[in-house]
Amino acid sequence: MNRRNAAIAGGIVAGVVTTAAMWAGRRTGVLGKTLDRDAVDWIDNTTGSRDAIGDTGTSLVEFANHLGASAAFGGLYAKVREWAPDMPPAALGALFGTALYVVNIAGIAPLLGITEGEVEAGPRKASERWALHILQSVVTALVAEQLADERDEATA
Repeated sequence: MNRRNAAIAGGIVAGVVTTAAMWAGRRTGVLGKTLDRDAVDWIDNTTGSRDAIGDTGTSLVEFANHLGASAAFGGLYAKVREWAPDMPPAALGALFGTALYVVNIAGIAPLLGITEGEVEAGPRKASERWALHILQSVVTALVAEQLADERDEATA
């Protein structure tokens, strides 16, 4: 598997891991209302989806969107990896996750009305969102490295 495809696959795996972490965090009380629930509310407010397909259907739409975004960000991570080939994957993943958080959650999401903004959300919720973006990107980086390494070893 080439590095770009490996990173896209890593992004998809990371999307599943992050969704599971948000679900478990909410269920255990470790996390408050997570970004995926904010996105489900936004989808419903924008489209009236809960009336048409219910909360579960709206959650599945959000999950598909999340996986698509995770795959796209994995592809972007592959490009960033080309620029910093000697940086440890976990460190680069953490930096990449921080950048995604700043651009998407602190920047774009409030403009679209998906979130209230990080100042309004408060330090706990903002920290949770940031940490989940770091988790997402570190998993993406580690899975991408593993898949690309397997390919490199298989062709060596």
